[in-house]
Amino acid sequence: MKKFYSITLLCFLSIGGTFSSFGQVEENQNKDYTYKKGDFNGIGKWYLGREIAYVMGYEGINWLERSSREKEENTSKLIKNMNIKTTDVIADIGAGSGYHVFKMAPLNYEGAVYAIDIQTEMLNAILRNPKFEKYTNIELVQGDKKSVNLPENTFDKVLMVDVYHEFSYPKEMILSIKKALKSDGKIYLIEYRMEDTFVPIKTIHKMSEKQAIKELEAAGFKLDKNIGNLPWQHCMIFSKQ
Repeated sequence: MKKFYSITLLCFLSIGGTFSSFGQVEENQNKDYTYKKGDFNGIGKWYLGREIAYVMGYEGINWLERSSREKEENTSKLIKNMNIKTTDVIADIGAGSGYHVFKMAPLNYEGAVYAIDIQTEMLNAILRNPKFEKYTNIELVQGDKKSVNLPENTFDKVLMVDVYHEFSYPKEMILSIKKALKSDGKIYLIEYRMEDTFVPIKTIHKMSEKQAIKELEAAGFKLDKNIGNLPWQHCMIFSKQ
C-alpha cells in the first residue's frame, strides 16, 4: 500500500509542473546565510563559510550510472561500510537515478529503502528501472528545498552521496533529517575529499572533514568516525549529540 501511494503521488507530481532545484537562491534572505559572488559553479549563497554548489540536474544521469563508477568510488565498499541489517529502514537523500538504492534494497529486504529526490525526473528514472518491480521495499518520496518530507523517528540510517554540498538550505535539511532519524540513527555523509587535490572533481563539489563537522555539529550531530577506505570520498558517520 505504501508503495502504491508513493507511485500515485509521483505521477501526480509529474503532471503538476516544474520544481525548484536544491541550488536555487530565493529573494528572501535568511540570517543563517550570506550572499556574495564566488565560484562560477556556486549559487552565490554561503553557509558557515562554504559556498553552496549548483545542483546536478537530471541531465547528469549518465554520469551517475557510468560504468567506471565502481572502480572510481568503490561503491561496493561504501555499502559494506554501512553494515546494513535486514530490518533497517534507510533513506537515500538525493537518490538520483537510484544507483545506491538498488544496491541496498536486496540487503534490507525486511525493512525499506526510501529514495528521496527533489527532481521528479530522477524519481521517474527509478520508477522506470526494471529492478524497481523486483524489490518491493523501495519507496519513492518527493523532497523539497527545506525538507526531506519523511516521517519522524523512523530511520536507522540516512545516506547522502555527493549531494549535501548542493542543498540550498543545508541547515533546514539537516534538521529535517534529524527529525526523521531514530534516536540511535546514523547519517552516512559521503563527499569528495577537499583535502585531496588528486580527486578529479571541481573544488566546489568537494567538502573537507572539518567543514562537514562544523555544519553538522551546528545541527546537533557528532562525528563518530570517518572511514578512510574509499578512493575519492570521505565516508563520515554522524549520530545525534
